[in-house]
Amino acid sequence: MINDEFKTIATTSEGFYSEKRSKFLAFAHHVETVDEIKELLAQYRKKYYDARHVCYAYMLGASREEFRANDDGEPSSTAGKPILGQINSKELTDILIVVVRYYGGVNLGTSGLIIAYREAAADAIAHATIETRQVEERIVFKFPYEMMNDVMRVVKDMQPRIISQTYDNTCEITLSIRHSEASQLRSRLEKLRL
Repeated sequence: MINDEFKTIATTSEGFYSEKRSKFLAFAHHVETVDEIKELLAQYRKKYYDARHVCYAYMLGASREEFRANDDGEPSSTAGKPILGQINSKELTDILIVVVRYYGGVNLGTSGLIIAYREAAADAIAHATIETRQVEERIVFKFPYEMMNDVMRVVKDMQPRIISQTYDNTCEITLSIRHSEASQLRSRLEKLRL
């Protein structure tokens, strides 16, 4: 069985943590591309130009294989890794969490930093709406107009989302369906040609 579901957040959410006058502002975003992430990071660096650190972690894709954690000058693995740890603990993907730190004048030590970044990220996730989404596959099917009723019967039966359709001498329909049902839909449509 192919796992064709993943968890992500619906909207942007915020979290906060403070320790020894240092303030940690956390922001969680739903993202789908590295370009989107770069754009958001640039906005945060500009908006919080006076902050000491803008640390982040992200996870992309349903298979959760594309990720990165960045400490932005904090001691190695004290910021990005704990943020990523919170993303992993909730099994989320297509998410970016940025934690902006305003230094309060007192060093927190590595364990203090790890706790602070972890708690700020956890708070942002706690304020987010988590939703389960399906991994979908697109299928484009071309067919002669005479096959219309048969094609629509399969569509009605299997319930894929219709993305676009063109009806002419040669018709074309673009469908989106759960990854686990895509091969069945493809083979049912192809059988109509026989």
